[in-house]
Amino acid sequence: MYWYEYCPKHVKSKYQLLVFKDNQPFLPLTDYYQDCLGRIDKSSATSYLKCLLPFFKWLEEESNYQGNRVQWNESEGKIRVAVEDYLQHEMSCKVRDKDSFRFVNLTNKSPTTISRFLSALKSFYKSMIRLKYYPHHNPLIDGQAILHSYKEEVRGVREDKPRMPSVAGTEDPVIHRRLTDSYFKIINEEWQPKIIDDMNLPYQVYQAGKKVNWSQREMIIARMLFETGARTSEIIELTVGDYRQRRSHQEVSTFNKGSHGRKIKFLRFSKDTVKRLFHYIDTERKSYDENHLGFEQLPDDAPIFLSANGTAFTYHAWYYHWNRAMKVNELSFNPHKARHWFVTSRLREIHNISINDVEIQQRKNELIKYMRWKNPDTMNIYEHHFDEAKHREAHENMMEQMAQRERDYTKQHKSSGKPKLAVIETTKIELVDEDLQELLEGLE
Repeated sequence: MYWYEYCPKHVKSKYQLLVFKDNQPFLPLTDYYQDCLGRIDKSSATSYLKCLLPFFKWLEEESNYQGNRVQWNESEGKIRVAVEDYLQHEMSCKVRDKDSFRFVNLTNKSPTTISRFLSALKSFYKSMIRLKYYPHHNPLIDGQAILHSYKEEVRGVREDKPRMPSVAGTEDPVIHRRLTDSYFKIINEEWQPKIIDDMNLPYQVYQAGKKVNWSQREMIIARMLFETGARTSEIIELTVGDYRQRRSHQEVSTFNKGSHGRKIKFLRFSKDTVKRLFHYIDTERKSYDENHLGFEQLPDDAPIFLSANGTAFTYHAWYYHWNRAMKVNELSFNPHKARHWFVTSRLREIHNISINDVEIQQRKNELIKYMRWKNPDTMNIYEHHFDEAKHREAHENMMEQMAQRERDYTKQHKSSGKPKLAVIETTKIELVDEDLQELLEGLE
């Protein structure tokens, strides 16, 4: 019922994207996407839109408020009831009341997009209010909680009096922390990266592409995903100038999530992929280009990847080819997981080639900078995976040693009778660590 298409380059329009409902333009979501551009990056705006389309379809077909369907522009109370129903019945969440807002508990059946959906819906109503399409308050904002927190901040030690200036020294310092204004607050969300530890995974994907006759373009993009650790949009939207900016012929400049199009990071890929890329540009791409230009003649702003119509290739068009290859070959693989596979593989290599802990930490810091992670703690989750792997290896060695000792014990028992039990004396141990003390007590 709801779908979208990018506006063709040869069509003059103020909209870069059109959302349709029953094959007719649907302006609220179309104007929302346009309003997002410049406020958030294009890939985030598209991601938000994709989260909203199923919800709007659900509103039309299954929402229920006192026997009637809920329209997107109804009062905030009705919208909140609809969203709560959607979270419970469509996203398998548990929702409970708390003061003037709702707590949202995720379950093992909940999708990973719930936080993004709630952010997208809040963003949508902010735009609708800004564009004067929605006459009510934002249903995704808890105004009462913000007002209460503000009152607490400005209340002074003197009854019914405002706070004194901080230089007076009579007031406790205000703890400056970001207050969430969300009406629906997720309370058990803890992001965990997907640890993809199959070394042969890229080659499975390449073979899947060959079976459905991927073109050079799809194969190069897939190779770049695994070799660079980049997001798909960061690769698909590359320009010829992005390649020319770098000194190394194995690198390109690109944008990062939240950089608003600024080219603040670089990607590095293999020499084989470089050869494939230039062959694509001078053959397949050249045939699609309206002027049939090769690499040397192309301007810096020319997109590297073109559609068969000669327009800039898009994520939406690329995903069709990716999804088809995965379905035909019965692979369940989201393209973003290639990014996690890259990090896992790089960490394994770091541990294999580093001589000491100092080298390991130095190379991990280099990887953090390359990935442009805002929070370095992201690395800790991946490290946990390697800690578990090391534990399994050590545990397996222990099991083998126990098996050998069992054989030795049985052999000794048969030859010399009942052996004596070795006892650890603990009465003279002082100032011992609590965990060690608990362990020793367990031996008595």
